[in-house]
Amino acid sequence: MSESRRKFDPEFREGAVRLVLDTGRPVAEVARELGVNAGTLGNWVAKDREQRGVTPADPAAEVQRLQAELAAVRMERDLLKRSVVLWVKEATK
Repeated sequence: MSESRRKFDPEFREGAVRLVLDTGRPVAEVARELGVNAGTLGNWVAKDREQRGVTPADPAAEVQRLQAELAAVRMERDLLKRSVVLWVKEATK
């Protein structure tokens, strides 16, 4: 049984991209709040930037920002892994 693909209307996509660009919050955080895959939202943001001809002013700063975002996502992933292990241990008692 396959999952059907979710369709997002242009207004939703635009709003999600605005949340990322206007607030400066990480793509992963906004995606999680909206229930959208982070990769999908990242693609929307990249496409918007490309269409508007916007590139990061300082590539080094962008790399630093992305590294910080990656570290936060890794930490969250590790925390979720640990919580699942604890949940399984508790459920099997």
